[in-house]
Amino acid sequence: MKNWAVAITAVLLLLTGCNDKEKASDPKEPVKEVEEVIQEEVENELPYVFPLTGVGSEAKTDGRAVAVIINNHPKARPQSGLNKADIVYEILAEGDVTRFLAVFQSEKPDNMGPVRSARDYYIDLAKGLDALFIAHGYSEEARELLEREFVDNLNGMVYDGTLFKRASFRDAPHNSYITYENVLKGAKEKKYSMNQSPPDFHFLSEKDSQSITGDEANTVMISYSASGIFNSIYEYDESVGKYKRYSNGDQTIDYETKEPILLDNLFIIETKHQVIDEAAHKEIDLVSGGSGYLLQKGKVMEVEWKNDNGLIVPIRDGEVVPFVQGKTWVNVVPTNPGLQSSVSFNVNNLN
Repeated sequence: MKNWAVAITAVLLLLTGCNDKEKASDPKEPVKEVEEVIQEEVENELPYVFPLTGVGSEAKTDGRAVAVIINNHPKARPQSGLNKADIVYEILAEGDVTRFLAVFQSEKPDNMGPVRSARDYYIDLAKGLDALFIAHGYSEEARELLEREFVDNLNGMVYDGTLFKRASFRDAPHNSYITYENVLKGAKEKKYSMNQSPPDFHFLSEKDSQSITGDEANTVMISYSASGIFNSIYEYDESVGKYKRYSNGDQTIDYETKEPILLDNLFIIETKHQVIDEAAHKEIDLVSGGSGYLLQKGKVMEVEWKNDNGLIVPIRDGEVVPFVQGKTWVNVVPTNPGLQSSVSFNVNNLN
């Protein structure tokens, strides 16, 4: 395993009990309060839940997920649509360059991109989510999977200038975009169903998410190289109960709206990477499982990860660890020597 520098401070939680004298004065009153709370929770419970975020909804939450390869080159930042993704996977492509697989289901962004080329491990993740896979280009391994329809897909190599549009404010290959409207148009053209929902992840109730345990870690830096260009830094903002993200020191925001990327779960997994050709394409093991970290509510927990029928999930003591309701980012880092990477935690804010 790589040297993962971890500086973590344990926090003792002080619990205050109820006043015994108040209990004795009216033993029936606490029972009445509990009944009222239960009744209120039932009345407030929403009838539907989004499968990838666990967030409740008044309207039905079915519908197919869309998984888009998003460019993370500095010339492609800030990106469009990442703020509406339910799950984002950040994985190395070539060298120390990372790309995102952004998965949309609960929210549909108007515009997504810049869209970049596919690799086989991104396709495997999309397959596990039964998502419609969107990319512009491919490696040879990915091309073989796409051409035999291993997953339903739309590719900019086929639809450049039609479903995919080139932005004038950026240069190729950092300027390919697709709208959600064109995703639906392409799916209809290829007769892909958009009705089936992705499999559900496990989520904590809102009440249980307020009592998460673990070591305190307000910031974490995931370094993919010595240059720092593709460093991913996450900082917990206690005022909103979510994590902010930074790339090479700049906050990750949406290009159009300037809204910051805010997430509720950060899941870091370690796995074997192997360079397979002169172009530095990689084979990445997303099947065998391994070590990882799960960050929620400013706390970090050591976990294992498991591929559960195509879903990458955190495991502890043999059981799936539920996510906090909301958005999740998954950072994949190499275990093997020769590929520079590190993960470091800090109890202090960056600023």
